[in-house]
Amino acid sequence: MDSFQNLALLENLYRLKSLGYTYIDPITPNIQATSNTLPDSLTTLGENISKCYLCDLSKSRRQSMSGYGNPRASLMFIDAYVSAAEDEASDYYVGRSGVMLRDMIEKVLMKHIDDVYFTHAVKCKPFGFQNPSQSECSSCTPFLAKQLELIKPKIIVTLGSDAYQILTGDLGDFERVRGEIIPFNNSLLIPMYHPLYLVRNPSLKKEALRDLQTIKGQLS
Repeated sequence: MDSFQNLALLENLYRLKSLGYTYIDPITPNIQATSNTLPDSLTTLGENISKCYLCDLSKSRRQSMSGYGNPRASLMFIDAYVSAAEDEASDYYVGRSGVMLRDMIEKVLMKHIDDVYFTHAVKCKPFGFQNPSQSECSSCTPFLAKQLELIKPKIIVTLGSDAYQILTGDLGDFERVRGEIIPFNNSLLIPMYHPLYLVRNPSLKKEALRDLQTIKGQLS
């Protein structure tokens, strides 16, 4: 019986080949890593991220985006997910939210974007307009933990409630912690509104400016 099934499968494969289909070697799935097993180099870590197949986002992404900026930055921004604009351009600080974040960094914090480090909690663009699942977020957690370990930022700024929740696991009211200075491992964590949320809710820009002044005060 097995021999017959194998013969039928082989005939079907030859038929597909005659129609122009080609075959590739199967992808060896990643084994869930921990930050302790990941490389002690941001460059090598970025290569690992680019070849990650730990979750279903690897099937729909254009690329993984590991991060951008100064590997010794005292200030690190963490967004939740790669945006459609970032995925399309394969670049950072693009789209309306990217331009606003650049302005916050350069015009309020008086730093160049090359002086800070920017990354995402989830390194690939979510499929469609859906938020990543818990398992998809968890697949990226060791990568983010390793980046924090290697960069050792003085200040971590999470952009929006999703980024804060993924980093900390705190599912409480975001307004309770927004703008607060929170000890986080060997850094200080300051959650603030996501720039895209501010684009859509310009009345909150005054609150965001106060949060930026808090960040600036901790950097001095």
